[in-house]
Amino acid sequence: MIEIFDPADERAVRNKNNLIAFYDQAINAKNPVEAANRLVAEGYIQHNPQLPDGAAGLGAAFAALTAQRKNARVVIHRIIASGDWVWAHVNFLNLYTDDPTDLGVAGVDIWKMDADGTALEHWDVLQPVAAEVSPVNGHGML
Repeated sequence: MIEIFDPADERAVRNKNNLIAFYDQAINAKNPVEAANRLVAEGYIQHNPQLPDGAAGLGAAFAALTAQRKNARVVIHRIIASGDWVWAHVNFLNLYTDDPTDLGVAGVDIWKMDADGTALEHWDVLQPVAAEVSPVNGHGML
């Protein structure tokens, strides 16, 4: 994982660490309700139209997902933090299928954190990962 942050920016360091912990606990460790209760503000605003607002809503949505998809996991490729903002380039695997060869969904998550390091607001851009490199530029997605 590539991490970009100013180690002197205490808020950025804490917020980066909190988001890494959230991804790991909510998806990889399959404890989304606990993760949301600990790391998401009750007044949390979600800009992905498929997910609810609020810590309880987000925890419940991920609980349903991880109960249905036992192999669901997230891999963080890059994470950038500055003050109250954290950007993460991630690969969500087995969110929509149990296929062990699933290449997943590439995502860029943008998180706004509060003064206590809990998530206040979230935006994302998601795209299915293609198996082949681009015929235009020869690059893969991740």
